[in-house]
Amino acid sequence: MMDYTKYKRQYFMPPYPCMKWAEKDYVEKAPAWCSVDLRDGNQALVVPMTLEQKVGFFKLLCQVGFKEIEVGFPAASETEYVFLRTLIEQDLIPEDVTIQVLTQAREHIIRKTFEALKGARKAVVHVYNSTSVSQREQVFHKSKEEILKIAVDGAALLKKLADETEGNFLFEYSPESFTGTEPEYALEVCNAVLDVWKPTPEKKAIINLPVTVQHSMPHVYASQIEYMCENMKYRENVVVSLHPHNDRGCGVADTEMGLLAGAQRVEGTLFGNGERTGNVDVVTLAMNMYSQGVDPGLDFSDMPSVCEAYEKFTGMKVDERSPYAGALVFAAFSGSHQDAIAKGMHYREDNNCAQWTVPYLPIDPRDVNRNYDADVIRINSQSGKGGVGYILEQNFGLNLPPKMREAMGYAAKDESDHKNKELLPEEIFELFKRKFESITSPYNITEVHFKQVDGITAEVHTEYQGKQEVTYATGNGRLNAVSNALKKCFGLTYNLVTYQEHALEQSSSSRAIAYVGIQKPDGKLYWGAAVDPDIIRASIDALLTAINNSVER
Repeated sequence: MMDYTKYKRQYFMPPYPCMKWAEKDYVEKAPAWCSVDLRDGNQALVVPMTLEQKVGFFKLLCQVGFKEIEVGFPAASETEYVFLRTLIEQDLIPEDVTIQVLTQAREHIIRKTFEALKGARKAVVHVYNSTSVSQREQVFHKSKEEILKIAVDGAALLKKLADETEGNFLFEYSPESFTGTEPEYALEVCNAVLDVWKPTPEKKAIINLPVTVQHSMPHVYASQIEYMCENMKYRENVVVSLHPHNDRGCGVADTEMGLLAGAQRVEGTLFGNGERTGNVDVVTLAMNMYSQGVDPGLDFSDMPSVCEAYEKFTGMKVDERSPYAGALVFAAFSGSHQDAIAKGMHYREDNNCAQWTVPYLPIDPRDVNRNYDADVIRINSQSGKGGVGYILEQNFGLNLPPKMREAMGYAAKDESDHKNKELLPEEIFELFKRKFESITSPYNITEVHFKQVDGITAEVHTEYQGKQEVTYATGNGRLNAVSNALKKCFGLTYNLVTYQEHALEQSSSSRAIAYVGIQKPDGKLYWGAAVDPDIIRASIDALLTAINNSVER
């Protein structure tokens, strides 16, 4: 039995209500993005990246559009130190990209960090110490005053060493475990650090307020951020940054609400890789903004390539249901979903729509280099007429009559159910041809000749069970005359209820496809189709197929 009584809430609300963020309904402007894939992400891998993989990942992040990239904790290990030196000495850092390094607020670590930064044109030096109640009591055994002193001493040493080291350095401070810290105390520590740095418009400071561990619902974090933004010193010269983890599965919600509350910057990773349940997923955040008509400032127009590179460098897998990026996120297997998507696509085309409003698809899959045919409409035993019809139309140019789409939908369901697998477009096309195209058994027509006598007279040569017949019949058109001849010859009873045709290729020698539906006295519909350069021949073969499909076999 699970004992829920052993847990208590470990977060703290601000001393007064902070809910202005709730009056806003979307994030109007993209934040400054800082990737921490090479630090948070790398340290969370079972097998950390090699130097070559790190360099490749760094180039990928630059390609996507990150202007700030945390490259590691250079004082923590030799591999981290060597990676930073490689970036600097091989001049791999673009002019418009700022690297960021992490350091604890400890003197020897800060000093080694600045040694590692020698030769860097510019960098953010990110210093942190933990401020939460649980860390103060259980880990450090220090008072609030002692913890504050650690932060202030670290900030002062950063400023001193930056003045002594060639390069352009910006400062960032994180009260680690912010979400488990009393907001008033977190504010006191951050303001004390800012008093040391005295940020200016030309040299702003970054105050990073991390969700080191998620303790609360997202609205609590937003209220905490709003409180900090409203009461922080030097506010106009401070960039308030967010660094959410995902313990409660609310990383994206925390971040979006934190941005509504006044934050201007986000630290996260591609696809949320990070310790425990991970860091906030920057891909999801950026694409959420994109889907609301906001420029995210990051380029995921070739999402499959980004996924492939990420998986190669990290050994991780992008989940099939990962928002915007997963292999199945645009896929519709449900028949009703497929029908709505297909109709939405037709509506968009017919009305030349500028805005994207297709049902069930929050963005146009083509915007992230996904293919409608391969990625959106997927056919299995749960699919229906709309999806099957859409596949045949988009891939093979077949525009089936509505009721025939229904019959083809049932055929595809049965085929998928029988094989216990998804059907690929080529398999659906082959199924259509097998079930509905040019079936010449048990009845077959070998020749047809027409004369204009009493309307149209058809001379129809047939074959049935090895016996050949010639039958004459009249009608108000060629297909009607052939139909009457078949009824007369074989004693068939049916009504020809649907006839439809269209060209398959747009050229002088275009082939045509004809669809024919017949209804037996019991009300059941049967279908046939045929392709031929001669539309009359195609319509006759389609009728013959429908008749053969109506025979009990």
